[in-house]
Amino acid sequence: MITHDLRLIADAILDKKGENVISLDLRQIDGAVTDWFVVCDASNTTQVGAVAENIAEKMKEEGHTLYRSQGEGNSFWIIQDYGHIVVHIFLRQYRDFYRLEDLWADVPRKEYKERRKVSKTQA
Repeated sequence: MITHDLRLIADAILDKKGENVISLDLRQIDGAVTDWFVVCDASNTTQVGAVAENIAEKMKEEGHTLYRSQGEGNSFWIIQDYGHIVVHIFLRQYRDFYRLEDLWADVPRKEYKERRKVSKTQA
């Protein structure tokens, strides 16, 4: 189930041209505030907002509750808390500055790429 949720979020990010999508497995960290982080970036504030909106829409369609969201006012760094997953959507230069994933350099991580679409003629 968690794999599905992580992929759903990654696909929602990639659908809006978010980049550098990774998930960090924080379950082995004592006292971690969540089980998973998903981190991505976008090239401008409009795109950061569009990525956040798309994630919220896709997660709601799947029945997930967005418990808290912050950062929509300036769209430099939007954080969405789904309980078991916290999503960080950065404006690229803010991600480069804060280097959030470097704080958990020793935890398992997965990188997400856009899935290839198979045309009907290929299938």
